[in-house]
Amino acid sequence: MTKWGILGCGNIAGKFADGLRAVPEAKLHAVASRSEPKARQFREKHGAAKWYADYESLAADPEIDVIYIATPHVFHKTHTMLCLSSGKHVLCEKPFAVNRKEAEEMVAAARTKKLFLMEAMWTRFLPVIREVRRLLTQGIVGDVRMITADFGFRADFDPQSRLFDPALGGGSLLDVGVYTVAWANMIFNKPPSSLVSTASFAATGVDNQAATILRYDKGELALLSSSLSAATANEAGIFGTRGSIRIPSFWRAMRATVSGEDKKEISIPFKANGYEYEAEEVMRCVEDGKVESPTMPLADSLAILAMLDEIRGQWGLVYPMEQP
Repeated sequence: MTKWGILGCGNIAGKFADGLRAVPEAKLHAVASRSEPKARQFREKHGAAKWYADYESLAADPEIDVIYIATPHVFHKTHTMLCLSSGKHVLCEKPFAVNRKEAEEMVAAARTKKLFLMEAMWTRFLPVIREVRRLLTQGIVGDVRMITADFGFRADFDPQSRLFDPALGGGSLLDVGVYTVAWANMIFNKPPSSLVSTASFAATGVDNQAATILRYDKGELALLSSSLSAATANEAGIFGTRGSIRIPSFWRAMRATVSGEDKKEISIPFKANGYEYEAEEVMRCVEDGKVESPTMPLADSLAILAMLDEIRGQWGLVYPMEQP
């Protein structure tokens, strides 16, 4: 039995707790929020054995094996370092950190402590995505020449919201654009040779829409976009010399359509809500004595953040915590 702790009691933490219930070998041992009522309510709703009104007590709980970090991304480094320093394995929500420099410090700490650390890129562990990757290795679409991915939803502007607050790393890129950049990283598995990006900005200075084109060494292209201004198709596409694959709602994929010489429909529903698969991966790796996941290695998280850094660099978007 793996005993989990959840640090942060927001919406995504609730989804992860729901997914964890579908993993027989997992137990939600404790949760923590800096709001005592919120911690109590979350514990009661999700059946945790304990609750804490501070993160330090959660990290110090000797019964916890792994801590899932679900706080806003500007706190990911701080909270990861806290948990690692207490000897806990860590699953940290995406984006892994605000920038690559922070992530490098997190990775170095985990390796020094010989503890497991992984970015919670849940999409990569979904059964449909695993099947798509298997088919790609078999050459089902031939040589991949172009990929697309968009993720957008409509959010009413609120300068106090984490989506639009620069102090909380707001903007479409780090909130949902990270999925599209991670998609390119997963499919091409190499850094782009060139990158060009543009964005429009909210009154607070963070991006409310963005579009990026990545070019690779053999001329392959990735067309990526994110938005807080409009609900987009939220679809990913893989286009090769012999066919294509389209994946609706790719970030939470349950279906995919293969077209071309080999035609097929792939449909694999979740056991619960999809978050169970990343939890299972963490537990498998820890059981096997691994300190990172072969499916979502730390090198990939660093590569994704390097691209996110370059994209923001082209816009001139620097967050307050990054100021010298």
